Amino acid sequence: MRIVIKIGTSTLTYATGNLHIRHVETLCKVISDLKNAGHEIILVSSGAIGMGTGKLGLPERPKDMPTKQAAAAVGQCELMYFYDKLFSEYNHTMGQILITGSDLENAERTLNFRNTVERLLTLRVLPVINENDTVATEEIAVGDNDTLAAIVATVATADLLILLSDIEGLYTADPHKDPDAKLISDVVEITDEILALAGGAGSQLGTGGMRTKLSAASLCTENGTDMVIANGSEPELLYGIVDGKPIGTKFHKKASNL
Repeated sequence: MRIVIKIGTSTLTYATGNLHIRHVETLCKVISDLKNAGHEIILVSSGAIGMGTGKLGLPERPKDMPTKQAAAAVGQCELMYFYDKLFSEYNHTMGQILITGSDLENAERTLNFRNTVERLLTLRVLPVINENDTVATEEIAVGDNDTLAAIVATVATADLLILLSDIEGLYTADPHKDPDAKLISDVVEITDEILALAGGAGSQLGTGGMRTKLSAASLCTENGTDMVIANGSEPELLYGIVDGKPIGTKFHKKASNL
């Protein structure tokens, strides 16, 4: 299978912005094992601004664009250092790709991006993709990595997109507020009722929320890619998801694309 895995800031870092070492080490081990099993993996990683926030000792995620970009510049170096170190321990080579929204709106640059990803996979390299937050502005930004991951999955014609987040999946209500909220295991159609279940933004250091995840699911399922939302605090769940076990919430691709 060709699988895109998106790792959210809340999975990579503590609320302080410092790296969650145990999570990241386990994630890299599991992803390496999936590659060893023959799967093609593309990683879309958040965390640059979050890690930069921690590295710079800032009290909270920056709100102004220059400080966000400065934090991203610092945090991206830190993030890639750890990925390279950990994947190298399992004999896997990673390659970094930084893109902006304008890269994906231009047909020629999108084709170049697709060709680069294809060649990296042919060379058994693990592409690690993030938005180029150091130069992206509101006018050219994708805006969140749930959307970026869905675009990457579509452009790369992936079989599956897995969004690892700080929640188990889509619930019938906000599980933080309603003890009777139930996890929805399967979504075969994204209806108005499903869209109405989306809440606001996610963690303080991240930018995503259920709304962006449902938008990503719409894009994926319309273009022939299944999508799963699962809790990133248990990286071993990736094995079960890839094996088709009922974990998190699975959004099924449209029947016409089967």
